[in-house]
Amino acid sequence: MISIIILDFDGVILESVSVKTEAFRTLFSFAPEYVEEIVQFHKDNGGMSRFDKFRYIYDLILKRELDPATFTALSEKFSALVFQGVVNAPFVPGAREFLERWSAKIPLYIVSATPEPELKEIVQKRNLTLFFRNVYGAPRKKAECISEIHITSGVPLSDILFVGDALNDLAAAQSSGVKFIGRVAAEEMNVFRNCHGVEKVILDLHELSEFLEEIA
Repeated sequence: MISIIILDFDGVILESVSVKTEAFRTLFSFAPEYVEEIVQFHKDNGGMSRFDKFRYIYDLILKRELDPATFTALSEKFSALVFQGVVNAPFVPGAREFLERWSAKIPLYIVSATPEPELKEIVQKRNLTLFFRNVYGAPRKKAECISEIHITSGVPLSDILFVGDALNDLAAAQSSGVKFIGRVAAEEMNVFRNCHGVEKVILDLHELSEFLEEIA
């Protein structure tokens, strides 16, 4: 039984992952000798907030001090680089239909690593607000947000499903005790291969809808 569905945003609702990847490439173009390593770190750590990535990059890749002024400047520039690109990004196949159909049947939530105010503005601009009971984002960790949904809703953890596209999403689901489905685009490597605790791997939200119909 699934009583609540929690969806990641980038790569689950919108095909916006590449927008964030190019933003990292642009943001750290001042250090060309490290750009490919930084971009690879970003790609390997989907589901991690940009804030935690900035700290890691400065500490362990650039080996520079990340002072508060630089941190703020990075955050603001990154937001400027990605905002319109995400607003304009296409839906993951089946996403719009999924939201229209299943929001009337099961409470839907977003839990993302995108900063919460930015995420809510994007959701509003895409006219998606009415589909979700609530929208959660950084700086709160995903596991913390899932726990809050569980507590405030009163729904058992075993009846909550989290859909994500990264190993960090799977880790958040496992640490929270909820079910997990992984979304992997057709052209992408399946990062969930041989992972325990994955109910199913889907190509798009048409397949998520089919899964829900099957278990119903």
